[in-house]
Amino acid sequence: MAKLVVLYKTPKDKAAFDKYYSETHIPIAKQIPGLRSYEISRGPVASLAGEAGIHLVAMLGFDSFAAAQNALSSPQAQAAGADLPNFATGGAELLMFDAVEV
Repeated sequence: MAKLVVLYKTPKDKAAFDKYYSETHIPIAKQIPGLRSYEISRGPVASLAGEAGIHLVAMLGFDSFAAAQNALSSPQAQAAGADLPNFATGGAELLMFDAVEV
């Protein structure tokens, strides 16, 4: 399985971020073709070194790295990416990789 991990940095208005993310962005992102799983963090995101500066982590699963790449070139993924400036005022970092259970 491949994963797309999105690290949403602390926004200017956490309550507005949370409302928009749950009511608007998740429904947009769930339309991405080939999406097999969609998980988000709940509660504070901490680092072992202290303050993480991350408000929310989203983990999207796809069958393979190639499937994720194809999905991310779709109009639905482009719409999800274009939606980021509407709520991710702290910025976001996206990471993609193949994952294996060990």
